[in-house]
Amino acid sequence: MEKLWLDYSPLIIEYGTGLVSALGVLILGLWITNILTRSIKKLLLKGEFDKSLVSFLSSLINTILKVLVVISALGMLGVEMTSFIALLGAAGLAVGMALSGTLQNFAGGVMILIFKPFKVGNFIDAQGHMGTVKEIQIFNTILTTPDHKTIILPNGGLSTGSMVNYSTQAKRRVDWTFGIGYGNDSDTAKRVLLTLINQDDRVLKNPEPFVALSELADSSVNFVVRAWVKAPDYWGVYFAMNEKVYKTFEKEGLSIPYPQMDVHLINN
Repeated sequence: MEKLWLDYSPLIIEYGTGLVSALGVLILGLWITNILTRSIKKLLLKGEFDKSLVSFLSSLINTILKVLVVISALGMLGVEMTSFIALLGAAGLAVGMALSGTLQNFAGGVMILIFKPFKVGNFIDAQGHMGTVKEIQIFNTILTTPDHKTIILPNGGLSTGSMVNYSTQAKRRVDWTFGIGYGNDSDTAKRVLLTLINQDDRVLKNPEPFVALSELADSSVNFVVRAWVKAPDYWGVYFAMNEKVYKTFEKEGLSIPYPQMDVHLINN
């Protein structure tokens, strides 16, 4: 045993010292990484950055710093870092090709967080879904619908596809189409529609509400009604007007027609 110790003690001391040093660097580096990540996150929050962007950046910085710490620790153990980095790069390329869709979503998340076509709290229509943005993650965006459904949309499609953001403007235009039967008085219909829309205090006076005869359809004479409201009042005004028209038209002698077809029989 004494001979073995004399023969291998230099190696044990050398590698043991390197191992202890590497462990020390790893532990200290991870500790410093966590401190730096928390500090950077606090600075970003104080700078009033978007919360989604803060979460994304802090997570990315934390991951990069941890990778650097691990590489440094492996270097102290005598691992050839040039070959290791080349191997890591090759593995990264293979994983990247296998996860091309995931990387597209990652890139889409970065684009959304940088250019901000929408932010948390906005009501959007995208990819065939409508809802309020609850959270913008690295790979997905989470929407909640008015009936409390949760929708998960990949960021890749959101960043490259078309989207409607209903929350960017303070005002929205409400559009209706109301029909009356042929033979009803069109002047009366126009007067009733203007009266009903002006009775709602939520309707803005500028621009003024607009009513016009728009179409002589197959079964009805159609009027288009347009009014501007504050964005939060959109649905309240829309539903209220529908109800008022339904209750008022009959009192004014106006009929609300339904699709119908006249059939004429000719006896030969």
